[in-house]
Amino acid sequence: MTHPTGPRFEGKSYDFAKYVDCQNWIGGEWVAASTGESQAVVNPRHGEVMGRVVMGGAADVDAAVAAAKAAFPAWRATPMRERAQILYRLKGIMEENMEELAWLLCHENGKLWGESKASVDKAIECLEMGCSLANMMAGGQLDVSRGVNCEVSYEPLGVVAGIVPFNFPTMVPMWMLPQALVSGNTFVLKPSEKVPFGAQKLAHMFKAAGLPDGVLNLVNGAQATVEAICDHPDIKAIGFVGSTKVAKIVYERGAAHGKRVLALGGAKNHLVLVNDADLELASENIPASAFGCAGQRCMAASVLVGVGDVQKYVDRMVELTNQMEMGKDIGPVIDQAAVDRITRYIDDAEKRGAKVLVDGRGKKGPGNGFWFGPTILDGVTPDMPAGCDEIFGPVLSIIRVNTLDEALRIENKSPYGNAAAIFTSNGHTARYAVERFQAGMCGVNIGVPVPREPFSFGGWNDSKFGHGDMTGEDGFRFWTRPRKVTTKWAKQADQTWMG
Repeated sequence: MTHPTGPRFEGKSYDFAKYVDCQNWIGGEWVAASTGESQAVVNPRHGEVMGRVVMGGAADVDAAVAAAKAAFPAWRATPMRERAQILYRLKGIMEENMEELAWLLCHENGKLWGESKASVDKAIECLEMGCSLANMMAGGQLDVSRGVNCEVSYEPLGVVAGIVPFNFPTMVPMWMLPQALVSGNTFVLKPSEKVPFGAQKLAHMFKAAGLPDGVLNLVNGAQATVEAICDHPDIKAIGFVGSTKVAKIVYERGAAHGKRVLALGGAKNHLVLVNDADLELASENIPASAFGCAGQRCMAASVLVGVGDVQKYVDRMVELTNQMEMGKDIGPVIDQAAVDRITRYIDDAEKRGAKVLVDGRGKKGPGNGFWFGPTILDGVTPDMPAGCDEIFGPVLSIIRVNTLDEALRIENKSPYGNAAAIFTSNGHTARYAVERFQAGMCGVNIGVPVPREPFSFGGWNDSKFGHGDMTGEDGFRFWTRPRKVTTKWAKQADQTWMG
């Protein structure tokens, strides 16, 4: 049954449910890819095909950019407050259809219901930030000298693009779309080909909210689509979220064509545990950080650096982790390749002398999908792949040290700089660590230190390529350029060198 928000997804439980096929959204119409190619979209919990997605290429990007370029003059001329009104309507539509959208994400991504709903809630929070921009981002003016006035306004760039990952199908697009669209840009979005349905549903919802045709376009695909976006002369800026390897390639390729690029990469987040921390607070929050969303998030605390005797915390974490139920407390990973990759890291760590305290290898959940159980490795060293590579799965690697300074040296040595946190009951210890962490997002007694709007999201070092952060005020600045106007209307009798 078709609704204003697109074909209804009828799944209301974890039981397998099929969905429609996904095409490209260009100029307000769903169209097939020029390549004639498509691939299966597989439900990770069940390992069954729930639909197909077209795989576009350069010709599809050309068509999307042409539609966005045609829509730009009218959209740019639309007052910012009117653009924001569309986001207000979209917020209501998303809230009204929250349950359907969250279940759709459960099925295409494998998230647990609570995780899926939380990701939609966060997407709506980002949307609320976009709604507020018309009030927050007004330009300024000042009489800078006798009879001379300077003013600044923020102008859209034109056609811009976003490339987003599989782990948060609606939340990450909403890191970009509200700021970019309210600013007056038109947009080409490349969703992950593994999870296209969340973005497809967003396109229907934007349409229902009154967004003019061509302002938002979706092009599905893989490497060829990404390369076409990086190379297209009419795309002025690119936002990217994904692995560090690809983030660096996108940044370099886009910048080589003169584009503004902000590319968020991967992470190996360190969580420092001091033996004065609250036992239950630390023991519950650390596994929740490592294993939430099956470890498939850039904010997962995948390395625990224990300072001093932290055995009672480790024992309690092992106890709590062993109580986790597959399918209820932890969902599947995205595909079989992820299962194989995670297995290789644990096998390698064990061969190098690490002890497997909780073993997730071979664990199964309901359905014939891609399951991997929560895993705790002890005795890991910083030079082991399990101690320094981004595994992107439900694995917590424990490194033991004697002093806080040793822990900080390990964290600082990592090439990544996304997030770091410390668990302690001592305020001085916490401040000492936070001031020395080489990470853009830091936490104290918080395992997942994600900034809430309007505070911006973004890491340091090899976790980010480009200037500024993706969300908040930085996001608005990224998608705009300032126009400065200096005016003088009359000669001043007492003019100075400035007037």
